[in-house]
Amino acid sequence: MQLPKTVKDNLYFLLAETSSQVGSLQVLLDSVSSSVAQRISDRHGYTYNLKMHIHDGCEEALRSNKKKGEINIYSLRAAEAIASDLEKITNLCYDCVCLMGNLAQKDVLKKQANAKLLEEINYGIDLIEKAIDEDDTRLTLKLGSIKQKLDRSHKTIISHHIKELKQNKRPKDTVTSLIIAQKIGEIGDVLLSISESIMSAKLGQPMHIDRFRTLKMALSDLGLVDAEVEPIAKTKSGSSISGVSDSNGHVGVFKDGTKAKLKEERQNVESWHEIFPGLAPQILSYKKQGKNAAMLIEHLPGQTFEQIVLQETNQMLSKTMKHLVKTIDAVWKETKHKKKSEADHMGQLRKRIKAIFDVHPSFDSGKVKVAGNKIKSINELIDNAEKIEKKMKSPFSVYIHGDFNLDNIIYDTNEKKIRFIDLHRSRYQDYSQDVSVFMVSNYRLQVLDKQTRNRIAQVVNQFYQFSSEFADKNKDKTFEIRLALGLARSFITSTRFILDKSLAKAMYLRGVFILESLVGLDDKSLKKFRLPIRELFA
Repeated sequence: MQLPKTVKDNLYFLLAETSSQVGSLQVLLDSVSSSVAQRISDRHGYTYNLKMHIHDGCEEALRSNKKKGEINIYSLRAAEAIASDLEKITNLCYDCVCLMGNLAQKDVLKKQANAKLLEEINYGIDLIEKAIDEDDTRLTLKLGSIKQKLDRSHKTIISHHIKELKQNKRPKDTVTSLIIAQKIGEIGDVLLSISESIMSAKLGQPMHIDRFRTLKMALSDLGLVDAEVEPIAKTKSGSSISGVSDSNGHVGVFKDGTKAKLKEERQNVESWHEIFPGLAPQILSYKKQGKNAAMLIEHLPGQTFEQIVLQETNQMLSKTMKHLVKTIDAVWKETKHKKKSEADHMGQLRKRIKAIFDVHPSFDSGKVKVAGNKIKSINELIDNAEKIEKKMKSPFSVYIHGDFNLDNIIYDTNEKKIRFIDLHRSRYQDYSQDVSVFMVSNYRLQVLDKQTRNRIAQVVNQFYQFSSEFADKNKDKTFEIRLALGLARSFITSTRFILDKSLAKAMYLRGVFILESLVGLDDKSLKKFRLPIRELFA
């Protein structure tokens, strides 16, 4: 880790002090010495002061950094995190001393295996200094594995205490002893956190130990021993995405998260390869570990549709749009299935309404009267719109992307091909889902200049015209209503990711306007309903 001398020195002082206090606690458990207990209590504030010196030193290093690259920000972040974690260890030691004061029989802890736990902890603290100094990830992994050893020993101690409680022997002392064992066991979690801070500093990105092990296995499968990894993004669902490259350039994208989500994405990618080959990336490696999983996915060259809308020429945007429309048309025709489907737009909106109100409480207006007339609340609008939606199933299904945002569409200019990424929601369903998500994904781009907004409106209008023509050719008479419901859902639900009050309000009001326009119509009027696309996306 690259750290300023003052920060590094104070970190070593804090490591020494932490080791000393853990050692003192070990002696205290065996000797029940009041002087040792007093020594730990007296040193309690010292670790806090050292921690603050380290935090202040990191802040000063950032403030005085004149040239980019002079300091390692990830190392400074790690130093701050390690300092806080070391203080947490000394606080846990202090808590144990306080709890021991409540024991009726002070020697009750001599018979327990807590001292062995503390030996393992001090071994871990010794590893921290070596892991900070040496560029050897094996030391960091060894530090992280101490938690598992502590957990196993801790379970044995817990079992012993439970037996004592059942025999009703000194219940108060047994419970206190149990809490002390729990405090000591918690230090394993802290050591794991420290190991992950060191690993993150070495790799230049946030990195959990399990994630590193999985990444290492995935790269090993492909013979990529010296590959470089850099963070790309973190999804809203919590998955982490990193780019992997070697001397020849980009190799793939490493994605990890919950096993359920990644398993679903893997299956959907494989389905795309069977249903419509060439659109989805190849999965290079897939690994499972506990409740988590990770994939190494083929890197797709090109630009996202969002980048093209915001950065490229009108000519390039027009060319990309033609390829996109052509690709979607081919997919829908190829995968068209007779089975009726419904997107359940209002059900999706209902599930997310609380999250929307959490971010924008002012949207939760409830029932309102204007000039004596009742204005329906958003929940009433959803209820009424849901009744309409139940009558408006799509007459057929197609295989949809499921999360058809602009950054999930890649255009390869060399191959002149459209490709899709982030496919965990792909399935056979109503195509109004993808159409509405794509259209609103354009609108919510946070750009204000008139020229770009006009380009966005043009893209939206083109895609609307294409999907409407597809609906007409396939005798889908309820598409307009289903699209309206999908747009209302997407406009409103997207606001939970937008903190710009002006943009969020504009989107929310558009969604409400669409719902209000629909719920007052009878069956005959619904058949004639047409969306005011130009006004909605102006």
